[in-house]
Amino acid sequence: MDLFEQAHQDANAPLAWRMRPRSLDDYLGQQALVGPGKPLRRMVEEGFVRSMILWGPPGVGKTTLAEILASASHARLEHLSAVMAGVKDIREVVERARAAQAQSQPTVLFLDEIHRLNKSQQDALLPHVESGLLTLIGATTENPSFEVNSALLSRARVHVLKSLDESELIEVMRQALADPERGLGQRQILVDEEVLSILARAAAGDARRALGLLETACDFTQAEGNAERLPRQALENVIGHTTSAFDKQGDHYYDLLSAIHKSIRSSRPDAALLYIARFIQGGGDPLDVIRRLSAIASEDVGNADPRALPLVMAAWDAYLRLGDYEGQRAIAHAAIHLAVAPKSNAIDQAWKHAQQFVASQPSLEVPIYLRNAPTKLMESLGHGDGYRYAHNEPNAYPAGSSHDCWPDGIATQRFYQPTQYGQEERFARIMSWRAQLDEQADDIP
Repeated sequence: MDLFEQAHQDANAPLAWRMRPRSLDDYLGQQALVGPGKPLRRMVEEGFVRSMILWGPPGVGKTTLAEILASASHARLEHLSAVMAGVKDIREVVERARAAQAQSQPTVLFLDEIHRLNKSQQDALLPHVESGLLTLIGATTENPSFEVNSALLSRARVHVLKSLDESELIEVMRQALADPERGLGQRQILVDEEVLSILARAAAGDARRALGLLETACDFTQAEGNAERLPRQALENVIGHTTSAFDKQGDHYYDLLSAIHKSIRSSRPDAALLYIARFIQGGGDPLDVIRRLSAIASEDVGNADPRALPLVMAAWDAYLRLGDYEGQRAIAHAAIHLAVAPKSNAIDQAWKHAQQFVASQPSLEVPIYLRNAPTKLMESLGHGDGYRYAHNEPNAYPAGSSHDCWPDGIATQRFYQPTQYGQEERFARIMSWRAQLDEQADDIP
C-alpha cells in the first residue's frame, strides 16, 4: 500500500496527511514547475521521470511530488530518510531495484533530507543513479550545492520550490473544509476569510502547518444552526505567541544575517530591525547579530563615523551585562546607529589591497631606520639610525618621502582612500595637507 492509499484509508490520520494531493491537478503552488508546459508537468505527461533534487522549505509538497511522479511513471517507490538510513539500507534498495528491473519495472528512490547524506552513503548511491537502476528524487531544505557532492549533483537536476503564499494556503484550507471524504466537509464548518488569513500567516508558507493549525482550531468551533462556526477568538488557543523557527545551520539563518547586513549597508534602519527581530524570534543567537554588526562597523561605516565600532562594542557589553530582554534594545540601538550613519568601505578596500600587495611582495623588508636596536649588535648594524620621532617634528609629522616608512626599493602605494562622507571627509583634508608638507620637505635641498 503506497502513501496515498494509507492517507486516504486512515480516517484517524492527521488532516494534512489525509489531504495530500493525488495528482498535479490537485496540487497547489509551484506553478513554475507543475504548470502547463513546465518541467515536472511534462514528466508526468510523458510518464518518464529523471533524477532530481527538490529544494525548498518544509510543507511545500516535496514528498507529494515524489509520489505523484513515481505513480505517473509506473515506478516502484522506495522511501529513505538520510537521517536514518545507512549504506546497508541503500544496498538493500539496490537489490530490490535489480529484482524489479528484471521484471521491467523501474524504481524511484525518494531520499528525504538528502543534505544529511554522508560521503560513504553518497558513494554507495552514485553508481546506481549513474547507471539508471535508480531514479533519484532527493528532498532538502538546504542548499544542495553545499551539501551534495558534485558527482551526484551533476546527475540530478535541482528544482527550487517556494513557500506557499497566503492565498495558496487559504485555498488549501478551503479544500480541506469542503472535502467530505478526506477533509472536514461533513462537519459544515463556517470560517470567515479573516480567520483563514490569520491561520495562513501563522503557517508561514507551510501547507502542512496550515492544515495542522486548522484541524486544531476546529476543536474550538461553536454551534450555529445545523453547522459549526470557527470564531476568531478561538485562534488564541491555537496560535498564541508563535515563532517561526529555522535551522541554525541552514540557508535561512544566513539569509537573515545577510538581509540584516545589506539593509544596514543600504541605510534602511527599519528593514534592519525587521530582519533582526525575525532572526531572534526564529531562535537565532543575538550574539551572532552583534558579531555581524561589529563587522559592518568597519566594513561599511568605517571612518565615516569612527564612533560606530566603539558603539557596537558597548552594545555587545551591554547585552552580556543586562541579559537578553534588555540587551536586545542595545542591539537595536547599535543597528539603528549603523544604518543611519554615513557609509564608507574605504577601510575594507584598503585592507584588501594591502593584503593583495603583500602577497605579491614576499621578500619586502622593514627599512633599517624603523627597526629596533635592543642590543649593541643591532645598534652597530645601524638599526634605528635616522629615525625621526614624530612628536619632536613640526606639526608632529616627520615630513618628506625619505621618512614615508615604506620598504626600500618598492614603489609607494596608496591603500587608504578616504571618501567625502562624514568624518572621513576631515581625514581626507588632513591627509592632503600632510601630502603638501611632504612635497615642501622634498623640495628643500
